Amino acid sequence: MAKWKPLDQMTYLGKGYARLDGPGKASGAVKYTYDLKLPGMLYGALLSSPHPAATIKRIDASAALALPGVKAVLTDVHPTGTLRYAGEEVAAVAATSPEIAADALERIKVEYDVLPFVVDLETAMKPEAPRVYAEQSNVREPRVESEGDLAAAFAQAAVIVEGTYRTQVQVHACLEVHGSVAKWEGDELIVWDSTQGVYASRDGIAKFLNIEQSKVRVICDYMGGGFGSKLQAGRYSVIAARLAKATGAPVKLMLSRPQDSISAGNRPNLIAEIKAGATRAGKLIAFSAKTYGTAGIGNNARPALPLAYDVPNSRTEHYDVYTNAGAARAFRAPGCPQASFVMEQVMDELAEKLNLDPLDFRLQNDSNETRQQQWKMAAARFGWSKRAPRPNASRGVIKRGMGLGAAVWWPGGRGTQAQMTILPDGGIEVRCGTQDIGTGTRTLVAAVAAEELGVPIASIKAMIGDTEYPYSGASGGSTTAPSVAPAIKNVAEKAKDKLTEVAAQHFGAARTEVQLADGRAFVKGNAKNALSWKQLCALFGTMPLVVHGEWVEGLSSAGVAGCQFAEVEVDTETGVVTVLRMLAVQDCGLVLNRLTAESQVIGGVIQGISYALYEDRLMDPLTGVLINPTFENYKIVGALEMPKIEAIIYDQPERGVIGIGEPPTIPTAAAIANAVYHATGKRMRALPMTPDRVLAALHS
Repeated sequence: MAKWKPLDQMTYLGKGYARLDGPGKASGAVKYTYDLKLPGMLYGALLSSPHPAATIKRIDASAALALPGVKAVLTDVHPTGTLRYAGEEVAAVAATSPEIAADALERIKVEYDVLPFVVDLETAMKPEAPRVYAEQSNVREPRVESEGDLAAAFAQAAVIVEGTYRTQVQVHACLEVHGSVAKWEGDELIVWDSTQGVYASRDGIAKFLNIEQSKVRVICDYMGGGFGSKLQAGRYSVIAARLAKATGAPVKLMLSRPQDSISAGNRPNLIAEIKAGATRAGKLIAFSAKTYGTAGIGNNARPALPLAYDVPNSRTEHYDVYTNAGAARAFRAPGCPQASFVMEQVMDELAEKLNLDPLDFRLQNDSNETRQQQWKMAAARFGWSKRAPRPNASRGVIKRGMGLGAAVWWPGGRGTQAQMTILPDGGIEVRCGTQDIGTGTRTLVAAVAAEELGVPIASIKAMIGDTEYPYSGASGGSTTAPSVAPAIKNVAEKAKDKLTEVAAQHFGAARTEVQLADGRAFVKGNAKNALSWKQLCALFGTMPLVVHGEWVEGLSSAGVAGCQFAEVEVDTETGVVTVLRMLAVQDCGLVLNRLTAESQVIGGVIQGISYALYEDRLMDPLTGVLINPTFENYKIVGALEMPKIEAIIYDQPERGVIGIGEPPTIPTAAAIANAVYHATGKRMRALPMTPDRVLAALHS
């Protein structure tokens, strides 16, 4: 089984180093899909439905087509003509400028048959609510899971907590909106896509267009945020391709921010009716959850309950509920932040009833050996022992409190392939069909190759984000690093073997006597008998060395643990919650780049703070439209609200590479909620914890 070399022999891995594309991103030199401007390119735009439920009776695009500069109008972009949320695609245009395209959309006349609708979760569950799908109830059949003897466990419980908890819909809010640039070359299609998976996008586009996958090439050099919403091809990609076909010109079609907010995915909301019980000795023995959530017109709003802790007796019953809103998509740790918000508050409430410290109660109910160590390390670092033993202990208007929560994540990654080309002039090219979604994948590809070959990282040309390169999966679920890093090491090992063989022939020595290090090849014990990297590569003559590699067992694994501590201030006169500091301890096996690993943790915490205090997609129950579709009125945490965030990577290099993207965002909101309770003595059972909700709780 393959192994990484010891950490103390590593030049790059395990350490922190700058991203290779950092200067290009900071200076604006690199180009995202949004930035592309091809010769002769047209601009696409989508006409969205103003109605949350309607059927399209007739579309008249003659006025739009008559507008100078308009090159094409598509009136058949909706697959069925039955619209189920305000914002669905109705028609599309391509024009010589974005302004003309916008004018053209206003000239398209659409006759609708407007239907009843429902956009909020609780109304949609009522028997008399309008049906989102005429042929089925809004409330789907439940998914039920159970373990142990729940009734007997509750009968044995010394303390029981019951409550209803609520979380909101959160949109992905990617800085770069979803969109594509499409260009045909004969019967072959090239799509530059803002995507988390070039291969997944290619397959989806080919399927929609009913053409061979080999006829579609998808490229994503750089992309501006995804968080799960860009894991598949979008209708916009297919529409861009159709517009390009119709006009014979490249077409760029990027969603507007409102279209992005309603149609490009979200994190579902949750209503959770919870009952949990523990013994007098402090063992959690019973957990019951009846939950409801809406993924809009889509499915799978299920929370990952119970989460993180050992519960021998449990039952969960979840109902997906349809509403007239855009479908949910995978969102950084799907099902977990909302589950954590519920689970961690229940743990605190049980601990309080047992007169136990919340940390001690968790240590008694958490069998994860790594997290046991992390809890203790983090508590000492954070100063948990200074926490007031009772809530609402601060005097005055401003109250301070501390809280905590656990992080967990499961998937690993596999399946990636790679190709390495070593040119006669010493150049090193690594090709891999993965993509960099902002996490530093391009840099890790170069670092792993450099580590194995014993050359400077700057000498590696990492070529990713193109279906012309060997296969790799989509970047989601923290699977990229554990899938890609082993494949790069494998291909570099094979190249190194061949280079060693060539050097041995040159030196007239056995292969075992030759070593590659510091950009040279030499005979062990005789460093003077050496070849520089260029001299070695020149031995290939005119033919480059090309080798292929793939993911192999032993270099990566799955399953991580982590924990977070929060300290907050609550202004009891205004209801404003201020997060003062966060501490996050997180493991990810072998750290490939300590700098970007810490950045991942900090980014997850920031997104969690935003989820806890600010973000909330609001649908108007009277009109059925999204009323906060832009960053002007959809509040995301900003620089002024940023607390001190300390990220500690818990090293476990012996486990190989494990992903770290998802877990750091899971417990943040829960830790903050527990800190708010500790500060005020009032339990916040709904997110986001906005000032009005805090004041309502304080005066309840």
